[in-house]
Amino acid sequence: METAGVPTRIEHIGIAVKELDSAIGTYEKLLGVRCSAVEEVPDQHVRTAFFRVGESKIELLESTSPDGPIAKFITKRGEGIHHIAYAVGDIRATLHDLASGGVRLIDSEPRKGAEGLSIAFIHPLSACGVLTEITETAPQPHD
Repeated sequence: METAGVPTRIEHIGIAVKELDSAIGTYEKLLGVRCSAVEEVPDQHVRTAFFRVGESKIELLESTSPDGPIAKFITKRGEGIHHIAYAVGDIRATLHDLASGGVRLIDSEPRKGAEGLSIAFIHPLSACGVLTEITETAPQPHD
């Protein structure tokens, strides 16, 4: 289904980790690049670290709460890929089009994510088992 928010690129791949500082060191060695930013997103109960890889990024996610979504993910599945994020030009139009097409959304409205991006998640049941995030590539004025 083509939507108003056709992805322009893979924005990032999110990886759940138990201990962010250790994982940063691991990924700096693995990728040969320095971590570009560390940020806490309190309402999502995570600390994040980003690595730029070409036009995309790797996002490491550490839970800041034992009952946060990343802690629950690690308890259930262990460390590893948590989600894939796609950049879109208009997140609200994309959410509308997806919902209209029968896609199950976790977020029907965008929320603030790391790096100040507007984000929303698509339920894994609507994406072949993959937790999918959409991010708005640039802030868009909305009423």
